[in-house]
Amino acid sequence: MSEITATKNNNHPERLLEVNHLKKYFPITSGFFKKHVGDVKAVDDLNMYINQGETLGLVGESGCGKTTASRCILRAIDPSAGEILYRAKDGHQVDLAAIGAKELRPLRPEMQMIFQDPFGSLNPRMNIFEIVSEPMLVNGITNKTERENRVSELLRKVGLRSEYMVRYPHSFSGGQRQRIGIARALALQPRLVVADEPVSALDVSVQAQVLNLLMELLEEMGLTYLFVAHDLSVVRHICDRVTVMYVGKIVETAPTEELYAQPRHPYTEALMAAVPIADPRLVQNRKGLPGEVPSPANPPSGCYFHPRCTYCTDRCKTETPRLREISPEHWTSCHRAEEIKLEGIQK
Repeated sequence: MSEITATKNNNHPERLLEVNHLKKYFPITSGFFKKHVGDVKAVDDLNMYINQGETLGLVGESGCGKTTASRCILRAIDPSAGEILYRAKDGHQVDLAAIGAKELRPLRPEMQMIFQDPFGSLNPRMNIFEIVSEPMLVNGITNKTERENRVSELLRKVGLRSEYMVRYPHSFSGGQRQRIGIARALALQPRLVVADEPVSALDVSVQAQVLNLLMELLEEMGLTYLFVAHDLSVVRHICDRVTVMYVGKIVETAPTEELYAQPRHPYTEALMAAVPIADPRLVQNRKGLPGEVPSPANPPSGCYFHPRCTYCTDRCKTETPRLREISPEHWTSCHRAEEIKLEGIQK
């Protein structure tokens, strides 16, 4: 059985991003002298990859580390250890975790983020032209006419009118604000876009519109998405593959339809059971998870999920499972993946 590992060679030229053994620990200190007494293991040995033009979903409960992982990938925060191998426009591979701010700056335009809060992420003192054109100005596009033309084009792409440029964020609805955030993220024509819960703050009807917009932009602009979410019904609609996190670790990753049809980790099954089915004729037998999510500052021994797992054995309590491939492109970190039969969601 093989593990998901990143490589420093050109064996996978289709891969835009490869993450190898990524860790992000936040120190816990105590006393007047701030003695180091432990760590919050927000991201603990994460391995994954994203192919060019693909949408990878990163899902899990609140506090599992998915947002921290995405911010480490963009170097919004510095990782504690690991590799973040990014293939730049010129084709060469760069370890984003190992370079400094000076070397990172030319790569910033290629990696952008869409934030969860469509209002909190917009400066209320700036109009829409200033908000969307600010990345261009920072990166050397000083001609105002050129920026106005570019902002007008971006607003059209996201379904807004160009005359909205003179308005301020408070004049728009939540869905319109998120479209403005998307336009800002696309201002520098990025290759990798990290969408951090981009529709969770929106009404359900607006969610569908924004998701369809993201899918259209993916095709039109040749984008690659890392789609961070907790709503598995949303993830199924937009993602090619899905990676499931639990307490800082990846527990399963697979192509979307295969994961939903046949999950191979009990935590994934529990997440599937929480997805409502829009059919009143069907009676759902929801499998609630006992207990609470363990603290990343003091995770349990063995498999982190074992205190809440109905399939737990003595081995699960003492031996940490490794992420292994059990079928093509389907990895899981469950000791009993081949033994137990788990329920998914059929179309």
